[in-house]
Amino acid sequence: MCLILVAWRVHRDYPLVVAANRDEFFARPTAPAAFWKDAPQILAGRDLEAGGTWLGITRSGRFAALTNFRDPAQNRSGAPSRGRLVADFLAASEAPPAYLERIAPRASQCNGYNLLVGDGETLWWSSNMGGESRRLEPGVYGVSNHLLDTPWPKVGAGKTALAQAIDRLPEDEALFQLLRDDGIHPDEQLPHTGVPLDWERLLSSAFVKSPDYGTRSSTVLCMGRDGWTSFDEQTWLPSAQRGERLRYRFISRLP
Repeated sequence: MCLILVAWRVHRDYPLVVAANRDEFFARPTAPAAFWKDAPQILAGRDLEAGGTWLGITRSGRFAALTNFRDPAQNRSGAPSRGRLVADFLAASEAPPAYLERIAPRASQCNGYNLLVGDGETLWWSSNMGGESRRLEPGVYGVSNHLLDTPWPKVGAGKTALAQAIDRLPEDEALFQLLRDDGIHPDEQLPHTGVPLDWERLLSSAFVKSPDYGTRSSTVLCMGRDGWTSFDEQTWLPSAQRGERLRYRFISRLP
């Protein structure tokens, strides 16, 4: 997952709104969003290589999502799967701060990540690349492959677009449109993360497209104050060809 945009307790009728893109090599085996057979309360896609996931929700209103922290110099082969952190939180029952405290001793074993976890009452951000775990106040947030709200061009543009798009809810097309933004940002605005300049350019857009690597799925999640949760996933094939569109609606527990 390379871009997660969140509106937390900003909209009167939708306490949690998430718009997110997952970027990955198309060769990596992946299952589309579904309720898991081995954990029926979890709705998420699944990384079939390592068994975890990048974003998910449960029938009880638990939410988690993750992005990788881009720093090739610090990546270690054989490190534990970061996607397991999302899956483990969704399968657990403890409050977000208790979960983050429990995983803290082994967080450094993983390659760099950002992790968002919430239970309908609170929403937390944590990273193993610096800074204390943080309870998020109501607001609009964005995270890509650096720390929360790092002002990368696509993060800033995405947050602005999300703040405008939530005014149109329950119509969610504007949320999918902002995730489809494939504009490449100018070189002088790009971060320097240790990858070649042509990759910095490719990864600077909210929607990444190339034959071998790119946005694999776009997800829009809305948890309503009335208890209804909507989870929509658009999958993408190489070179930005549309794949399957999945839609889920169910009642979840909310405060």
